[in-house]
Amino acid sequence: MSKISIIIQREYFSRVKKKSFIIMTILGPILFSGLMIVPVWLATQEQEKHFIEVIDDSKLVDGFLKNGKNISYDYPPISLEEAKRDLYSTDYTAILWIPENLLTTKKAVLLFKKHPGMMVQERIRSAIEDVLYENQLEEQGIDLAKVDASHIPVNIVTEKQTESGVAERSNTGMNMAIGFGSGILIYIFIFLYGVQVMRGVIEEKTSRIVEVIISSVKPFQLMMGKIVGIAMVGLTQFVLWIVLTMALAGIGQATILKDFADLDNPVLKQNTVPNMPGQVNPQQNINYSEAAELFKDIQSINFAQLLFAFLFYFLGGYLLYSAMFAAVGSAVDSEADTQQFMMPITMPLVISFIAAQFIMQNPEGQLAFWFSIIPFTSPVIMMVRLPFGVPVWEFALSMGLLIVTFIFMTWLAGKIYRTGILMYGKKISYRELWKWLRYSG
Repeated sequence: MSKISIIIQREYFSRVKKKSFIIMTILGPILFSGLMIVPVWLATQEQEKHFIEVIDDSKLVDGFLKNGKNISYDYPPISLEEAKRDLYSTDYTAILWIPENLLTTKKAVLLFKKHPGMMVQERIRSAIEDVLYENQLEEQGIDLAKVDASHIPVNIVTEKQTESGVAERSNTGMNMAIGFGSGILIYIFIFLYGVQVMRGVIEEKTSRIVEVIISSVKPFQLMMGKIVGIAMVGLTQFVLWIVLTMALAGIGQATILKDFADLDNPVLKQNTVPNMPGQVNPQQNINYSEAAELFKDIQSINFAQLLFAFLFYFLGGYLLYSAMFAAVGSAVDSEADTQQFMMPITMPLVISFIAAQFIMQNPEGQLAFWFSIIPFTSPVIMMVRLPFGVPVWEFALSMGLLIVTFIFMTWLAGKIYRTGILMYGKKISYRELWKWLRYSG
């Protein structure tokens, strides 16, 4: 068995047996599946109900505000002062005061004892606007029924037209979510496991155990074994996260969200909201149409390509940056001394994270192209671009440059590692590192 293989096994098994690895492997899927299920579950729960006391001095909305699922309006024949005085002795949660000069000031006042929140405030505002809108139409002799019938909702379905004439479905919002989420995971994993390499090198150096190891293996072999071993730890944890997250999400969907499992079932479509004979429920058709379109958009995503790209850029980005992290760890005596060298290494990752937010708005622009080709930013940016569609040659060029740069940076970092791993008690500067790089002995 080669010496590098022995080092890889040592790094791998010494980490996967740690309690921290086991705990994070279990907690990670619970957190991820919770982020998928809990928001949907919370949205289905009954929200706090608001009982609004309306004091309408304008006489424009009195009795016309429509009750909602969690908002009810009442119109007691009392003054504002009486309502304010008795508010805490009633079941009302707030007082909605409509001033006499509403049309002039365009302002209403909500006096509350339980904070209504932004969504509730927006619904109240919208309800007042709807009443005023209908009043204006009636004053102008316009039939409200005809106005409602004239409203035709439209759902835009986006498709990318390829040069071969084939139309490919594309959901911009979904692409942005998948791309940015994948990029963020790459960003986090590179930092998480790259820093582990640096810390491992520093620990071995300060404990002087590296002097014993170096006597039997070359510094480059030690660095390569450590990098690959920790990469396998990260890959193992990532695969376990995917499997366990999907399993927990499936259990959650079958139990907590079981009422939504048959959304695309034709029987459910026909029986969920019964209509009178000859009556059409346009809102029902819109909801199911949108759900069907969303299902088609999900089916159109090439998850195999995304998974392959994610694994490649996770490993490629990690290997590239961990080589530099290992070089930094070998050049210093403590983690506190790494700060001066960390900035140049981590800056491309930070820049790619910031740029990703703009590239999502223009995934085919020049900034997106160059950042997805440059190896130091491509692991994050290419994952952001992929859901929108990337030409094969750009994808291949990006992968090739990342591999070549990783090999070069590993060779470069090996020269620093070879000298720095046995250097103690000396503050290292950039000039000193340059001398190590130029040293050919």
